[in-house]
Amino acid sequence: MTASGATNGAATNGSGQAGSAGTRSLSIRGLTKEYRRGTPVLKGITLDVAGQGITAIIGPSGTGKSTLIRCINRLVEPTEGEIWFQGIDLARLRGKALREARRRIGMVFQEYNLVERLSVMENLLCGRLGYVSPVRAWLRRFAQADIDRAFELLDIVGLKGFAGQRADALSGGQRQRVGIARAVMQRPDLLLADEPTSSLDPKTSVEIMELMADLTARNDIPVVLNIHNVELAKRFAVRIVGMAGGHVVFDGPPGDLRDEHLKQIYGGEGWLE
Repeated sequence: MTASGATNGAATNGSGQAGSAGTRSLSIRGLTKEYRRGTPVLKGITLDVAGQGITAIIGPSGTGKSTLIRCINRLVEPTEGEIWFQGIDLARLRGKALREARRRIGMVFQEYNLVERLSVMENLLCGRLGYVSPVRAWLRRFAQADIDRAFELLDIVGLKGFAGQRADALSGGQRQRVGIARAVMQRPDLLLADEPTSSLDPKTSVEIMELMADLTARNDIPVVLNIHNVELAKRFAVRIVGMAGGHVVFDGPPGDLRDEHLKQIYGGEGWLE
């Protein structure tokens, strides 16, 4: 199963908006990104993502996986194209409208992106900053329900006794657990993850993927992540999107991913041995 125009589960209407297949489905149309004029990293990506389960994007370095993820929440500005989510083209948003849309989209980063000098609890509560006034945020005054939820999530991610620990005292795996819990604290309608395991050892990588899969399933949050580890993608994703040269060249369930597809995605054969 191939093609840059592949669709999977999210119906669209004539305007490109996600239809009744799910309010959390994502519909990308003709997405192009150029960091240098005339040299696109993304080359007209068209992709529909259903609002459930984990969709894993795989491909070699430099093919645009991270750029695609970061265009969705506008950490990277698209050059052309549309990104429809909950009836809104995210690519056209500015100012307050963009800030409000980002509240509904959680993000887990490769390098954790924690505030190192703050405690674990304070980092989790950062996930609620979009829902409190600037004054209450500055004074760190959060609703008791948010504090209770943060303690609950710390227990779930295995960091029950770490609420007062500074973030810079944590291991890499612990930091990523905090990052995942912080994203879930937003109560997002979509979670994006940019290489969430690339800085971790193999055992911790599996643990982090198990945690992400469990937490998002519990909270019914669809996930789009990019990942280098093909075996982890096949193990945890319900759908794999393979990219090469700024295009989608494979789109389907993990069971359909064959060696011939991996050769097309990564090039050559020697690395498969």
